Amino acid sequence: MTQKTKFLQYFRGMANLVAMRYLIILLLAVSAHSYGNLPAWSKTGHRVVGAVATEYLSSKARKAVSELLDGQSLASVSNYADEIKADRKYKDFSPWHYVNIPEGKDYHEVTPSKYGDLITGIGHCVKVLEDRNSSREDKIFYLKMLIHLVGDLHQPMHVGREEDKGGNDIQLQWFGRGTNLHKLWDAEMINDYGMSFTELAQSLPKVSRKARNAMQAGTIYDWVEESQEQANMVYDSARKGEKLAYSYSYKYWGTVELQLLRGGIRLAKVLNDIYG
Repeated sequence: MTQKTKFLQYFRGMANLVAMRYLIILLLAVSAHSYGNLPAWSKTGHRVVGAVATEYLSSKARKAVSELLDGQSLASVSNYADEIKADRKYKDFSPWHYVNIPEGKDYHEVTPSKYGDLITGIGHCVKVLEDRNSSREDKIFYLKMLIHLVGDLHQPMHVGREEDKGGNDIQLQWFGRGTNLHKLWDAEMINDYGMSFTELAQSLPKVSRKARNAMQAGTIYDWVEESQEQANMVYDSARKGEKLAYSYSYKYWGTVELQLLRGGIRLAKVLNDIYG
């Protein structure tokens, strides 16, 4: 064996070792961040929440939001919090997209994550927006975050269980395609429904003032508990490896619509409370 051949074999071996170490580090990083880097709802779903919220904004809130967003709609900025995940300088915000609550427990019975969670994230956004001393730049950033996070709160699998990463480890078949329980509720059912966000927002059930007030009642902790109940229902809706199709969508599409509607109506409530 020539010296050149020995050198090439050594170089390839080192390259493989480096690649393997990089892969291990990457897998550990993904595990450490749980499911915070995965989107909640689809882009369509978040835009629906923004579009619904816009219908119920007070005149003061509508004006304040429009000024901060330079005329952009709630729907158009609703996916900002997912888009910035591509930039590592925003990695500390990833845990804000979900909250882990074990079955049989409520939020107050769980030790809060030191990295923050969906509830503390929403609370921080509200605090910044209510503070007159907050910079315009901060208000714009946290308004965009708030619009997204309130949507996340109403995707049941973002109030899921840590052991399966909010349903991400529950593998399924959806119309013959590989997916998981989290992704099914994030995007698969919405995308396969085939409507644009404007069509879907307009097709949602119309609610009376009384029903709207009932949806907006309570605190964020009440809303978390409600989403957790929905999450428990979702966990019971399918078994690992199950093949799902039309009958599943037929049975649960109404829940998707209800959660999108609740998300939009409650986002309006939060913004109306902030801006009067």
